[in-house]
Amino acid sequence: MANHIQFGSKKIDFQLEFSGRKSLGITVTPNMDVLVKAPMGTTLAQVKEKVQKKAAWIIKQQSFFLAFHPKTPKRRYISGETHLYLGRQYRLKIEISKEDSIKLKGKYIEVKAKDKTRVEPLIKSWYLQNAKSKFEILATPLIEKFKKHKISPSSIVLREMPTRWGSCTAKGKIILNPELIKAPKACIEYVIIHELCHLIHYDHTQKFIDLQTKEMPDWEKWKNKLEKILA
Repeated sequence: MANHIQFGSKKIDFQLEFSGRKSLGITVTPNMDVLVKAPMGTTLAQVKEKVQKKAAWIIKQQSFFLAFHPKTPKRRYISGETHLYLGRQYRLKIEISKEDSIKLKGKYIEVKAKDKTRVEPLIKSWYLQNAKSKFEILATPLIEKFKKHKISPSSIVLREMPTRWGSCTAKGKIILNPELIKAPKACIEYVIIHELCHLIHYDHTQKFIDLQTKEMPDWEKWKNKLEKILA
């Protein structure tokens, strides 16, 4: 059942579900949806009163998850267009050639392709290969550091995700969005640390925040940077 409350100038939409549970629970999903589960017999007025009391927390959670929503504008694959790599802007320099190749040179990503239709898949493949190698380099010391908490991811995999930068599974697999290769190294480390903390604390409780702050005291700086540079 869809419903909403007004909190100041902000409208908070939520999905309401009644069940046999004994208490009312509110969850904010990584997609920023608000789910409310209430005991059978709870009135809508009681539900809205509870959501109103938790409104500030709900907005804070939604803002927190916003950092994991890729928002990079669609780029064109033509000479002169700017593309990000590890937080820096580079211009494409495209040349039709007998062989396909890509390299960074100064302020340019130099692309040699057999024809124009090859440019986009070449660049995407280049990003993916760099993501695989760079993420592993950045993750290795962080994983080693987290062994003091007696946890270690079962694996780290790359997967395109339209609305998230990272996630983890119940079995300990950490999933990273390859688009992160466009962000500064510290932003990538922030996402990796965030997911490593989830292997210890699944929800965004105060214990989770405290652990994340302990492992990366300036995480908020890099969270904000991630939002800004890929906005």
